[in-house]
Amino acid sequence: MALTLLTRANCSACAAAQRDLSRIAADHDIDVEILDVDAAAGAGDPTLRAEYGDRLPVVLLDGVEHSYWEVDEPRLRADLTARAAR
Repeated sequence: MALTLLTRANCSACAAAQRDLSRIAADHDIDVEILDVDAAAGAGDPTLRAEYGDRLPVVLLDGVEHSYWEVDEPRLRADLTARAAR
């Protein structure tokens, strides 16, 4: 399982989502990858910012958009539990 948080600097909602995801990921013993869409664009890959930049933060589960603007904790926990049971 892969959890990714798309974020940007100075985004208070992104900081809150990162705290929530860190707590949830620790409960499921998985890591969270943090990707700053503006930094990625500055490094030559504008695709994430173009796709998700107006909805940050965005949570990706296994590369697929799971939630945006906030972490849907009950749904995410249920999905992580279901995937771990496979």
